[in-house]
Amino acid sequence: MLIHWLWLAHRPGINDRMKAVLLQHFQDPEDLYFADQKALAHIDGLSPEGLEALQDKKLVSAEQILEACQQEDLHILTYRDAAYPAALKNIPDPPLVLYYKGQLPSLDSSPVIGVVGTRKASAYGLTSAKRLGYQIGKCGGIVVSGMAYGIDGMAMSGALTAGAKVVGVLGCGADLVYPLSNRALFKDVERYGCILSEFPPGTPPVKWNFPKRNRIISGLSNGVLVVEAPEKSGALITARLAAEQGRDVFAVPGNIDMPSFVGSNRLLRDGAIMVSSGWDILSEYEALYPDKIRKETAPVHQTAYPDEVEAAGAEPEKTLPKVAQTAAVPGKKTHLKKKLEKKSIDKEPSSAYSDVNKEKPKLSEEEQMIVSALQSGERLVDDVIAETGLTTGKLLSSLTMLELKGVLRRLPGKRISLK
Repeated sequence: MLIHWLWLAHRPGINDRMKAVLLQHFQDPEDLYFADQKALAHIDGLSPEGLEALQDKKLVSAEQILEACQQEDLHILTYRDAAYPAALKNIPDPPLVLYYKGQLPSLDSSPVIGVVGTRKASAYGLTSAKRLGYQIGKCGGIVVSGMAYGIDGMAMSGALTAGAKVVGVLGCGADLVYPLSNRALFKDVERYGCILSEFPPGTPPVKWNFPKRNRIISGLSNGVLVVEAPEKSGALITARLAAEQGRDVFAVPGNIDMPSFVGSNRLLRDGAIMVSSGWDILSEYEALYPDKIRKETAPVHQTAYPDEVEAAGAEPEKTLPKVAQTAAVPGKKTHLKKKLEKKSIDKEPSSAYSDVNKEKPKLSEEEQMIVSALQSGERLVDDVIAETGLTTGKLLSSLTMLELKGVLRRLPGKRISLK
């Protein structure tokens, strides 16, 4: 019965991993509810506190949650329901119960992209978040985010503008609006997507709820995009969880002089996939969702308007110092040689990397191994890992450097090739 799901989901002293283990030992929470101490004694890892919590058979709290859901028009989704997202079910610590408002999109049949970032974002970060959210939606993706100030809210706003489905994951009850300044966004998300939480109605937004919330954002997603994140940021927790869950991690390159980009730029150094458009992300999943993904070729001009930037509390961009400009005097730069363009009918044009007339970038030993593996043509990333023997993290980091050096290009379907 539903009430037994609520009873188990909120048992104190038992973490989400152990609750998943308990479900493997018992048919459903109702069987667990009626189990005695002897039946529970053989379960490895169950702490004395957890055992005591399972012997508490009071259903008053579960009944109160059920009544509150009815009053607040909240839907309840359990781990065994057909609509429970398969991707989330497969993480090590899935929530047993989800509460949501609005309409839950079909998260198993479309590409889902988590978009996260700092609350105190720059104007550049806010504009990028809105534009990328719009493009992800236009290309057929579903945007999942945390409904917070800054990057989260702006990405969802962009996706809604594109007419796409969105999912907002909260660190409080799904009946609460937090932050209050996002009230209008909450109404739009509830109308055109859903607001979702693992916390029962009335749960306040306390700080330790948000790291738990982050595992749901990454768990629902095929990949997580970090738009702007400082060195210590909840967005980096989400990126780490995404990597642990086997999800892709994407990042937007930012100003190296701004503290708010230190974390996201470091992700790129560590192997995150660098992106500048929604299609850069969605093209990675074209083979998985061929009937859902479409390339948005029309130019997109999605920017954060001044009032949105002010409302989101954007950090001001650093003004670069002015440099005196000296007018070029014809004939003075005699040391520069004019490049002669020699055309040949018989010779095919060679690639930029193999052109002997161009200076080749300096490559590390790992980068040279990757280039050698790609001499025969485009390859799957997994095949290059197998051939070179590099770890996944080392290979992804080297791929990013090769891309920045103009040696390599990424192709749809996790394929790569030399330029």
